[in-house]
Amino acid sequence: MQITRPITPDSLMTLEAYAKWRKVNKPAVMAQRKLRSVRLGEYINVQFESETTVRYQIQEMLRIEKIFEEEGIQQEIEAYAPLVPDGANWKATMLLEYPDVNQRQRELARLIGVEDRMFVEVEGHSRVYAIADEDLERENDEKTSAVHFVRFELTPPMCAAVKAGAAVMLGCDHSNYPAHTQIAPETMASLAGDLK
Repeated sequence: MQITRPITPDSLMTLEAYAKWRKVNKPAVMAQRKLRSVRLGEYINVQFESETTVRYQIQEMLRIEKIFEEEGIQQEIEAYAPLVPDGANWKATMLLEYPDVNQRQRELARLIGVEDRMFVEVEGHSRVYAIADEDLERENDEKTSAVHFVRFELTPPMCAAVKAGAAVMLGCDHSNYPAHTQIAPETMASLAGDLK
């Protein structure tokens, strides 16, 4: 399992220290983000989060918004820290990426509930469907959101199988977006590190 530490105000860098760190380390974080991204079909991108990617996101928000007061820092931690996997699950940001605005509006209306139809399937085990948007509702009667936060809870036997090298499929069985793909071995190596 990857060593993670709780994200607390004391564990974050000051804006000045982060600016220096970012110049040197941004390429490595972007490489990890790319490694942990899985395209599902043409329009869905699932970005599996880690302590590193979440910590980077918080630091970026603090930098962009120039937040340095304790209350603001705590709000950013509360918004993003729940995306860090806790050893028995994978957590991800799910993006519906339609470049054309008209197509996006049309498809988001057709894909209501798509986040609940996302699944992972560990070789030899049953599908695990996503638990989506636990922080707030991201769809209404007319459309779904282009961004969702999803969690896949794995059983101990599934975790053991993943750590032993079992193949894993990411999929969606929404009637308007049926798709599945086997997660690449290099991505699986990173995701296996999230599990106890």
